[in-house]
Amino acid sequence: MPDLSFRVESVEPVKHAAAPTLGFQLHIRNSPPEEAVHTIALRCQIQLEVTRRRYLPTEQERLLDLFGEPARWNQTLRNMLWTNTSLLVPAFAGSTVVDLQVPCTFDFNVAATKYFDGLSEGEVPLCLMFSGTVFHAGPTGALQAAPIPWDKETRYRMPVTVWKEMMEQYYPNTVWLALRRDVFDRLHRYKMSHGIPAWEQALESILELAEANAKECVRS
Repeated sequence: MPDLSFRVESVEPVKHAAAPTLGFQLHIRNSPPEEAVHTIALRCQIQLEVTRRRYLPTEQERLLDLFGEPARWNQTLRNMLWTNTSLLVPAFAGSTVVDLQVPCTFDFNVAATKYFDGLSEGEVPLCLMFSGTVFHAGPTGALQAAPIPWDKETRYRMPVTVWKEMMEQYYPNTVWLALRRDVFDRLHRYKMSHGIPAWEQALESILELAEANAKECVRS
């Protein structure tokens, strides 16, 4: 029966993908090495191990929306689910290296996006947990199937720059923000009634008014 082990060797953006995608070079080793593996229907859950790194003061400020005040981080910092993905691994004997592709989103309503964007340097501690089914040749040569237990996992520290450079390639100097329909309609009416040509200018106008009102309240 196969006994699989996993290791991430590297990660880089997938070139010319339809959407931002990271490719993890995943090394898979089987024991015993002479046993033929026909294929693996592999599932992978990736978690962000947010407690396994230090945070700069600027990062703590940017992550306030996720974790609250830093004084409470010993209570609020918990592993976060990043994503689930799957892969069909072709036949091999001994070991193989495959490209585990992870689609990424720039939607700031997603907690993982907020987390990645809030980091300015260093590495992101990841835990990749595997499951699925491995199809292999039995003692008589007949095809057999065996489950991959959830205790099969590996850790990897992904450079923050990999994620940021990928997003800059797809969305240069741009971020995406999803709005409720009623909020968008109000913003659209404001933009049209004030003759503002661009959405950025409409938001800048509202922010300037809010900042002016805040200063007026402080003076009074």
